[in-house]
Amino acid sequence: MLHNAGKTMEYLRASDQDGKTEQFSDKKLVWIVSKETGFESAAVIQDKGEDLVVSKTSNNEELTVKKEDTQQMNPPKFEKLEDMANLTYLNEASVLHNLRQRYYSSMIYTYSGIFCVAINPYARLPIYTKEVINSYRGKRRTEMPPHIFTVADEAYQQMIQQRENQSILITGESGAGKTENTKKVIQYFAAVCGVDQVKSDDGANKAGLDQQLVRCNPVLEAFGNAKTVKNDNSSRFGKFVRIHFGGTGKIHSADIERYLLEKARVTYQNPDERSFHIFYQMIKGMSADERGTCLLSDKPSEYVLLSNGDMIVDSINDVEQFQETKQCMDILNFSKDVQMQIFKFAAGILNLGNTITSLKQNKRDENCTIENTTWIERASHLFGLNTMDVTKALVKPRIKVGSEYVHKGQNADQVKNSIKALCKSIFEKLFKLVLDMCNETLETKLRRNFFIGVLDIAGFEIFDFNSFEQLCINLTNEKIQQFFNHHMFTLEQEEYRKEGIKWDFIDFGLDLEPTIELIERNMGVFAMMDEECIMPKATDKSFLDKLNRQHLGRHPKYAKPPAKSQLSESPVHFQIIHYAGVVGYNVDGWLDKNKDPLNENVVELFVKSREPLFAKLFEAAVEVATPGRRKKGGSFQTVATIHKLAVEHLLITLRSTTPHFIRCILPNMKKKSGIIEANLVLDQLKCNGVLEGIRIVRKGFPNRLIYQEFVQRYTILAPKAIPQGFMDGMKATQKLVEALQLDENSYRMGHSKIFLRAGIIGYLEDLRDERVKTVLIGFQTLARGWLARKKFKRLLDLRIGALVAQRNTRQYFILRKWGWWRLFTKVKPLLSVSRQEDEIKHKEQQAEQFKKEKSTDCDSALIPLLR
Repeated sequence: MLHNAGKTMEYLRASDQDGKTEQFSDKKLVWIVSKETGFESAAVIQDKGEDLVVSKTSNNEELTVKKEDTQQMNPPKFEKLEDMANLTYLNEASVLHNLRQRYYSSMIYTYSGIFCVAINPYARLPIYTKEVINSYRGKRRTEMPPHIFTVADEAYQQMIQQRENQSILITGESGAGKTENTKKVIQYFAAVCGVDQVKSDDGANKAGLDQQLVRCNPVLEAFGNAKTVKNDNSSRFGKFVRIHFGGTGKIHSADIERYLLEKARVTYQNPDERSFHIFYQMIKGMSADERGTCLLSDKPSEYVLLSNGDMIVDSINDVEQFQETKQCMDILNFSKDVQMQIFKFAAGILNLGNTITSLKQNKRDENCTIENTTWIERASHLFGLNTMDVTKALVKPRIKVGSEYVHKGQNADQVKNSIKALCKSIFEKLFKLVLDMCNETLETKLRRNFFIGVLDIAGFEIFDFNSFEQLCINLTNEKIQQFFNHHMFTLEQEEYRKEGIKWDFIDFGLDLEPTIELIERNMGVFAMMDEECIMPKATDKSFLDKLNRQHLGRHPKYAKPPAKSQLSESPVHFQIIHYAGVVGYNVDGWLDKNKDPLNENVVELFVKSREPLFAKLFEAAVEVATPGRRKKGGSFQTVATIHKLAVEHLLITLRSTTPHFIRCILPNMKKKSGIIEANLVLDQLKCNGVLEGIRIVRKGFPNRLIYQEFVQRYTILAPKAIPQGFMDGMKATQKLVEALQLDENSYRMGHSKIFLRAGIIGYLEDLRDERVKTVLIGFQTLARGWLARKKFKRLLDLRIGALVAQRNTRQYFILRKWGWWRLFTKVKPLLSVSRQEDEIKHKEQQAEQFKKEKSTDCDSALIPLLR
């Protein structure tokens, strides 16, 4: 149990004395709006109809507020409640207060109906140890304090019992802790369902599949994570980790799918942000010899692609993390040669990026030259290419004019854009290589029965400058949120309709379809952008004008940017009203990003590289080096189309599973522990659907059982309620419910199922446990009684025997010195001698009598024979 986990309990469950035994104030307390804390408590002094005169409990300040602007406060017994669906008064203030008080006590997990809310603690808590994992294994949700391990174990148990695929969707804003919680879920499965260690050929212990799965995280984080304004270790790609299980519930294999790597970060980072971790890890963590092999310096500021130079991040130790990255690569069966090749390719990107500083525009024509060839020479060496060929392909690429090929000179800006596009493309393919090698290691030939998918995808983003990448990320989050809403609300209500249950439909105000249609449907942002990409003279401005003509003033989710934004260096061109807020987008460079063009001449050189691994990266790109990604049919797929199809594929997968939801909350923008910024948290609670989820759980009937299952499981609570013989399941359930005296408002009878309000199943399970306990105690009582009586009888017989022995022994000690007794003991043997003669005579008489009887019998037998 959990108490064996030491001091862990204080981080998971509030004590009974922790604020719950306080006397509720005689005065009526309410929540009033506060700019600093979101809401604060106040005592009602006077009720003036529509207004209330209140006194703040913090400083006794009196003020008059509108009654509609106040919210009711829960009694102290509901302090730090583990499931907010059980709050007496369900409102924004009470939910915020409950989360805040638990967070201040380092209790970061809280249930909210059917899903779990996790607040980033910005601290290391001792709640993920092996002891804690064992404590949560196989336990029901009501038995243990809120934890992400409960969600993981619930998904695992449902997979085993119901034989269905499961998914765990970990969502939230950037910096809310999605990646860390994803790692904890994988850690739990590795500990609970892992495979035994095997011996390698040299006899050493070889890492099992479960350990290899855990070790994928540091490697993927090195190549796919970066520091952002909100998060020091933000995932700049989405991933869906699919863990496959065998029939026995053990991990048999795994695979990882990725979505939308933010490759634009390779060439540019916003202020106070970094590029991908691997670049800084290599520069700071490599030995001098390794840096010499990769032609790297020890100063990040020397590289143009690392826009903000050597940015120090307190929570990141690049030297240690580089060693961890290499150790994990070893465990994942990356050979030393392959590791060094990967690092050389990454170093080549930095060197190739520095070529930009050597470009010189010719004054006489539009051509340019590379003055300092040091950087291009280094990059060519690392990529296994000829420097002159690469330089010529960049500066004077060969193009087809009619039926002939000619060399066309490029100006400095064109070459610069070409180099940036190549850097982004190389890194994207390098990341794909690393991911494919991880998947190759995780692949086995064992049979796959079921899987549990864990989704960790970039959170909703609203920056000062939002470009094409943010639109793709935000569309993904819109669709994930819509999936959640559809599961939580629409499917619930449709189920009630199907079962014929009366239900007042709730308008939760979170219909995301208009926003999704604006972005990805016909005549939407993506469709118009794709259309402009095939137009010969289309520009970003023509694309924007087309958007405005089609949607401005016509679509409810498309808005005109504020006038003040036009004065900034990166003006907002249009706004989209997302579920998480209004986001302004800048369309500069969108058409190029969507087409993702590559220099065809350079790509052809890449395929002929002396490094086979590098050539392999671009083998598939030879046919698609022209703008866009051409398919065999002649049409090309843009980045927007590819992303849209990938997200749709993800949603198809999710719809085929039983989902479990974890909502991650960013507590503050300072990235410090113990601080709650109320307005920030409230915005996330609204956008994440937390409040709406609680309402539907309390108003709806989240638990349901088919009639036969309900009767079979709970007949033990009222065995005489159902008569002998056949009875329809619905009628039997009705009689059982009446016998249990359930409140009519706590259940509904459908066509094939009984629907129960939240908490009823837990109540019935407690009753059932008590009844089973009573039955078992009764059986144990009978068995122990029989054994006790048997033992008592044996003891009683021993007691009687002991008394007889004691009595005889006492008599012996009394008589042994008495003269007459001594005389009797000597005479007694003689008395038996005198009786011997009488006994001998008696025996002789018996013998004579026996002989006569036998003689008579023989005569009787012979007479018939003689006749």
